[in-house]
Amino acid sequence: MTDVRAELSTALSSSLSSSPGTASVSTASSLSSPRQRYVQCLSPAGLHRVAYTEWGDPHNPRVIVCVHGLTRSGRDFDRFAAAMAATHRVVCPDVVGRGLSSWLENPNFYAVPQYVADMVTLIARLEVETVDWFGTSMGGLIGMGLAGLKDSPIHKLLVNDVGPHIEPDALTRIGTYLGKAPRFATLQEGIEHAALLAESFGPLTADEWREINTPLLHERDGAWQFRYDPRIAQPFAAMTPEIAAAGEAALWKSFAAIAGPVLVVRGAQSDLLSHETVAKMVEVGHNVSSVEIDGVGHAPAFLTPDQIALARRFFTGESADAS
Repeated sequence: MTDVRAELSTALSSSLSSSPGTASVSTASSLSSPRQRYVQCLSPAGLHRVAYTEWGDPHNPRVIVCVHGLTRSGRDFDRFAAAMAATHRVVCPDVVGRGLSSWLENPNFYAVPQYVADMVTLIARLEVETVDWFGTSMGGLIGMGLAGLKDSPIHKLLVNDVGPHIEPDALTRIGTYLGKAPRFATLQEGIEHAALLAESFGPLTADEWREINTPLLHERDGAWQFRYDPRIAQPFAAMTPEIAAAGEAALWKSFAAIAGPVLVVRGAQSDLLSHETVAKMVEVGHNVSSVEIDGVGHAPAFLTPDQIALARRFFTGESADAS
């Protein structure tokens, strides 16, 4: 397992503005900067730590939890979180096995039920009754699993380019790179490799790729490597058609049980979320709307002002003119 404590200390001092336990100061500067936090969670194999960045007033009861995709990190949401920090407390976890979070002792628990359990613990740490949820890809699946539970703390749910049914071609594409552990001579090589894997995010600039991909990498043993446990591929590789069908059925049942407002966002060129699946989500859900973003595939990065404004309108109820 990665020496998590050493990495956390190094990353904390270099990339974040304050350390865990530091008293919050509600100034404009502090509200628009991330604070690094950790929460201890439990799996059947033992304890692990989930890292998260927190933006905005730590006492604000209006909370948005932002959860990233399969091999990404909570830092994907930095721009959105900074934009929302004046009105919301925004919490962006690194799902276990990724980013600054611990790796699980048993990789078989890298699955939605464990992730949902971790998020319940995180929300309890936040000491609020309800949260809104912004989930990209895997983060959307976790959100659907949690929002469909009885007495769920999720009020509004934004699902970014994912649904209960995932297109087989997308699963094949993901399987070509998931679990591999490439090594790079320089940070820039790693950033560019990650950009190739995520090129369907949209026409991002070199600076934007550097912004969201740098947190995915760390230097160890003389080379740059990704900050995720390659063993997250084991449950993925062990998936059978029967297991996949059962999981999809469970997600449809969970989605149909969600009472609060849901916004389904689809990248117009997505290979993972089909028009047909979006239509079914609108049909079976209680309060579901959808929108499609042109010029991107899986999944919209929410770095541009128009995409951020789209999410802001959903979470705040502002009209298009107000944005």
